[in-house]
Amino acid sequence: MVSEQQIINTTQKLFKTISFPFLGKKYQGKVRDFYKLQGKRVLITTDRISAFDRVLGFIPYKGQVLNQLSSFWFSKTSDIIPNHILAIPHPNVAIVKETVPYSVEMVVRGFITGVTVTSLWRAYELGERVIYGIKFPKGLRKNQKLQKPILTPTTKAEHGAHDEKLTRKEILKRKLVSPKILQQMEEVSLKLYEKGNRICQKRGLILVDTKYEFGEYRGKLVLIDEIHTPDSSRFWKADNYKARFEKGIEPENFDKEFFRLWYAKKGYRGDGEPPKMSVELQIKTAIRYIKIYEMITGKRFKPEEYPLEEGIIKAVKKYFSISSSRTK
Repeated sequence: MVSEQQIINTTQKLFKTISFPFLGKKYQGKVRDFYKLQGKRVLITTDRISAFDRVLGFIPYKGQVLNQLSSFWFSKTSDIIPNHILAIPHPNVAIVKETVPYSVEMVVRGFITGVTVTSLWRAYELGERVIYGIKFPKGLRKNQKLQKPILTPTTKAEHGAHDEKLTRKEILKRKLVSPKILQQMEEVSLKLYEKGNRICQKRGLILVDTKYEFGEYRGKLVLIDEIHTPDSSRFWKADNYKARFEKGIEPENFDKEFFRLWYAKKGYRGDGEPPKMSVELQIKTAIRYIKIYEMITGKRFKPEEYPLEEGIIKAVKKYFSISSSRTK
């Protein structure tokens, strides 16, 4: 396990962004920088962390955890659906197929929980009983398990905007995706969640909820972005969930919910000026991200030495040099 002192030292050399002049125009998402080249995308996962659809700061080693954990899950789920991964030339970098992304995010939920504007519990707590077009009974408690996993799609918001709840009817009415593609996305999402939760259970975890993003590649549906990471999913410790739920205590989590709750308790849910992130929060969040990586993969986390920029540039240059020689 990475020591607390290592994490503290890294807070002075955080991986915030990177520029590749030789790759052309740089694009930025909330946590990734990316470039388009030779029909591929170069995705560089930084240490940026977002919550409530806002980038709020930086967490040591976060980019490495996300990229390597996604790589693990893409490999484990390729029997369900093809994905966009071509190569992982560096722990923070993925070379992927250039796809046409769909503007709908498929969120699968097995429990009623959350503090964001698109979460089930937030809406239920405010008195809503029909959420995402689904009717919920009275008397549910926060963190309660649902009778079966449900789909609660959202829009894929532009950088700086909030995701919006969607119903199946709204998706089709607005022609965001075709009926055929939507059905595929729904079926695949439930299968991915079921397999993800099954693997997590073997590791002593519950996959509480998660989101999936899809794109089109050569006329076929493919899984893109990331999968089953602490950014896109909630994970609870399985062995004490029931006891903690019965006592009304928050589940022991290993995801970004801990980070979100820190801001929510200070009254911040995405609007206005956010509170300044403390070093203590950075350290605790980094420890959780590393821990979930080790629990899920069963491997020890091997941190890259900071600063990362030089190693990333070398790895990307080497990849495209090799690719060019192979295509001649």
